[in-house]
Amino acid sequence: MDASLLYYDDTYPSVKEQKAFEKNIFNKTHRTDSEIALLEGLTVVYKSSIDLYFYVIGSSYENELMLMAVLNCLFDSLSQMLRKNVEKRALLENMEGLFLAVDEIVDGGVILESDPQQVVHRVALRGEDVPLTEQTVSQVLQSAKEQIKWSLLR
Repeated sequence: MDASLLYYDDTYPSVKEQKAFEKNIFNKTHRTDSEIALLEGLTVVYKSSIDLYFYVIGSSYENELMLMAVLNCLFDSLSQMLRKNVEKRALLENMEGLFLAVDEIVDGGVILESDPQQVVHRVALRGEDVPLTEQTVSQVLQSAKEQIKWSLLR
């Protein structure tokens, strides 16, 4: 089992506790076909693809449909970014894209976006890293519009 979870609170403060939790989740979910589980007082939604398992975890009072929307958004975004090749090697080669996608979907545990098209678009904008001097005027204007729009919405 190779897991990498992002923790937004201190429910499992030590790495040892986090690894034990991750192992427990994997053991309880990797052989089932369902998409939701209750574990240690937490709601867990999950999905597998070839050699990867994706989990979104919330407290017991979180809405399962919202957690599933985050999971589907992440999976669908990655599927588009990896050209439907959602497997471990392709993901490892595009870890930056994964982290950018997660940043676009959630911030500090707060859901920001659930539309994979928007996530992929924003990741593409953030991933371009073209120096300002080499950008066209329309690229600079589009980037400025996006930044202004998101600063006003926050």
